[in-house]
Amino acid sequence: MKIYADNAATTKMSRTAIEAMLRPMEEEYGNPSSLYVLGQRAKEIIEEARARIAAVIGAEPREILFTSGGSEADNQAILSAAALGIRDGKRHIISTAFEHHAVLHTLKKLENEGFEITLLDVHSDGIVRPDQVREAIRDDTCLVTIMYANNEIGTIQPIREIGEICRAKGVLFHTDAVQAVGHLPIDVKAQNIDLLSASAHKFHGPKGIGFLYARRGVRLTNLIEGGAQERGKRAGTENTPAIAGMAAALCEVAGKIEENAAHLIPLRDRLIAGLLEISHSALNGDPEKRLPGNVNFCFEGIEGESLLLLLDDRGICASSGSACTSGSLDPSHVLLAIGRIHDVAHGSLRLSLGEEATEEEVDYLIQNVKEVVAYLRGFSPVWRDLQSGKKDFIL
Repeated sequence: MKIYADNAATTKMSRTAIEAMLRPMEEEYGNPSSLYVLGQRAKEIIEEARARIAAVIGAEPREILFTSGGSEADNQAILSAAALGIRDGKRHIISTAFEHHAVLHTLKKLENEGFEITLLDVHSDGIVRPDQVREAIRDDTCLVTIMYANNEIGTIQPIREIGEICRAKGVLFHTDAVQAVGHLPIDVKAQNIDLLSASAHKFHGPKGIGFLYARRGVRLTNLIEGGAQERGKRAGTENTPAIAGMAAALCEVAGKIEENAAHLIPLRDRLIAGLLEISHSALNGDPEKRLPGNVNFCFEGIEGESLLLLLDDRGICASSGSACTSGSLDPSHVLLAIGRIHDVAHGSLRLSLGEEATEEEVDYLIQNVKEVVAYLRGFSPVWRDLQSGKKDFIL
């Protein structure tokens, strides 16, 4: 059996998205900035996609800016807020210790330029408390940036409550919603979100395309200079096929959010229950306030890389955390942020189910993870020391 259980890393493109891309590739291939009919037809495709995407998240079309993906959107959102902060004499930014590196590395860049960065704790359940945000906001705070749902452990943050606090305090609020868009209902107006980042390949759209929502009135700083595309805020000829594919994919999944959640949550919980039968294992993050298809575990006494390779031999595609850091030998910064020690964090596994997952596949995952963990522990010196009492169990 072949099982793709790494949907948090990327998703298979939907047939709907592929078909939406064919017309701008084969027929309406003109440059959207051109005045002739072929170019204007391409522009119409872009503007229709912009309106469809905006409707899904409760925004206005002019508040949607197309980017190359979530990382670019995160960078532009944060650097724009920082520029506004400099203008107003505010150089303090609040975030969390388990953000995606697109956020953390941008914040580090700003710290080197004189900004003060406060990274909030996320507690052992992987959730930020709104009161933490309220208490951390100062007179010189220019931005709060907190992800909607964590890309590794899948925990969902209290975005509406955080948004209310920021709006009341007059502080811009950005959320990296790359893992949430298309999987959770979002209303940027009702949730008081000023800036939001998304990436198409997380919801069955093409890679290399995403969008930034920027509330009307929030002035953006350009990352790419050149032409006047995207109202002068992002130069470069638009990727019309990818934009069309992203809009088609998002509209399709947005219409099935409740249906997909009703299907995935029982499968997710079945998988969690099965993996908890493995001794000295632990689920990472809150068991309920998490994405419908996300399961993240630590297994004591093993290395995550070996686990992934052996699962791959059995036809299972999984990960130990973020795809962006899969080449790193360091333990996940997300797991360290929720209190896992290094030795335990090294033995992590993320399984992220797609909408087509079945009970048969979940049972196959449970069986094979159990067998591979037992096999690896069979020749692990760390496991022998734990069993003999030379070392104390942590989990």
